[in-house]
Amino acid sequence: MFNYIWPIGMIVVANIVYNITTKETPQSANAFLSLSVTYGVAMIATFLIFFFTRKGEAVSVAFGKLNWTSYVLGIVVIALECGYIFAFRNGWQVNMTSIVANIILAISLLFVGFLLYHEKISFTQLIGVALCLGGLVLVLKK
Repeated sequence: MFNYIWPIGMIVVANIVYNITTKETPQSANAFLSLSVTYGVAMIATFLIFFFTRKGEAVSVAFGKLNWTSYVLGIVVIALECGYIFAFRNGWQVNMTSIVANIILAISLLFVGFLLYHEKISFTQLIGVALCLGGLVLVLKK
């Protein structure tokens, strides 16, 4: 059970720290230079972790197992990070940005799962979508 739960805990804690640090990125700092430093640190850290977890596999063999997803993910992560930085710079609050983005994301992914991966959408899930949309209206109401 622990192996099922700990990744969600990691996501939640990392997202809390992520939102705090993104909100605290100085307005005067160039967002793209800030992200360059961020991803430089991430690249060094993940490459070191790779060497501790590769189980003797040659670097060239490991690179050969990659496909287009690693490259596209790099571009998408930049868009994600920039979206949050600029949302905060344009006045979105920490307590609202993630809730709004994640409600819209969750609803969108329900349909992406249906269209691309043939996942089922239940009546209960559709009720959940309606509740999420109602909640979105309530949290955005001024």
